[in-house]
Amino acid sequence: MNEKPKIKVLVVDDSALVRRIITDALERDPEITVVGNANNGKTAVFKSFTLDPDVITMDIEMPIMNGLEALREIIRVNPKPVIMMSVLTQYGAEVTFKALEYGAVDFVPKPSSVLSMSPEELSAQLIAKVKAVAKSVIRIRPSRFENEKESSDNKDSFKYEAPLKMDSLSKGGKSGKLVGIGASTGGPSALMKVFSSFPDNFPAPVLVVQHMPEGFTKAFAERLNSSSSLEVKEAEDMDKVLPGCGYIAPGHSHIILEKRAGEFLIRLSKSEKVSGHRPSIDVMLSSIAENYTSELIGVIMTGMGRDGAEGISKIRQKGGYTVAQDEETSVVYGMNRVAVELGGVVDKVPLEQISKKIVEHL
Repeated sequence: MNEKPKIKVLVVDDSALVRRIITDALERDPEITVVGNANNGKTAVFKSFTLDPDVITMDIEMPIMNGLEALREIIRVNPKPVIMMSVLTQYGAEVTFKALEYGAVDFVPKPSSVLSMSPEELSAQLIAKVKAVAKSVIRIRPSRFENEKESSDNKDSFKYEAPLKMDSLSKGGKSGKLVGIGASTGGPSALMKVFSSFPDNFPAPVLVVQHMPEGFTKAFAERLNSSSSLEVKEAEDMDKVLPGCGYIAPGHSHIILEKRAGEFLIRLSKSEKVSGHRPSIDVMLSSIAENYTSELIGVIMTGMGRDGAEGISKIRQKGGYTVAQDEETSVVYGMNRVAVELGGVVDKVPLEQISKKIVEHL
């Protein structure tokens, strides 16, 4: 019997210790082999050709050529799934989200930046992400990189298409509906595309669960806020749910919808993980299905596992409109696939059409 080929990984970091930690973490799994390593971006670009890895883990701060520059070059000339190793700082978060815009498929915190993460937890997270993205097809348009300045003050690396128009509703108008969106692997860049396409007078609140390590969700909310017409923030306990606002679940808590004195509020909960996650998409979508008194729109996007599949099915059962990102535009067709198989999805569309479908059903 032919043995299944191992997933080949190239580990890139300027620290020999971190390279060793990542290599050991990955090689705990018999289906993964580390075929090489590099201590700077220039060597990484070279080895991405010579070793032909299935996945690359990439540090950001390195000599000679940094991780962002190396990522751009790899995506431009020899696209591979790249997982960024991100430092838990404001700067680290900003650069990480820029890397996701450039074509990195996901990120994990560097071992040195998450002191509370055990070797077992690091290993499990890395292995799961490497396996999930190993067969991803990287669809990047080279034109994204043309005529771009290299300078760090170039904040917005590229703009998505112009936002949709919503002429039928006045600025600040209400539709009475609520939108719940769930995403995981590949989700940050996909969500940036959706949020940047919302119209100026978007009339509904939007609740989002994106699987992301604690400490990165606030910076991600700020990133979405800067590129969207919505007022986007990291959700806080007792936030009022208001039209034209987006609420991103913090990396440490479930978000639950509660009605009190005629208003809808967000409650945060650090209860046990659900579907393997906290925050859980299932918790959020199930909560809005149970507690929201008007119509709902549920969205399930790219990501591994099955979190959100049951929650979005509850929204459909209640008569809400549900839409899933299709396989062709997903980095990982996992959660959305399970949701479709469970019968929880009305429409399955490419990423570029998700915001259009949401607007059509407001």
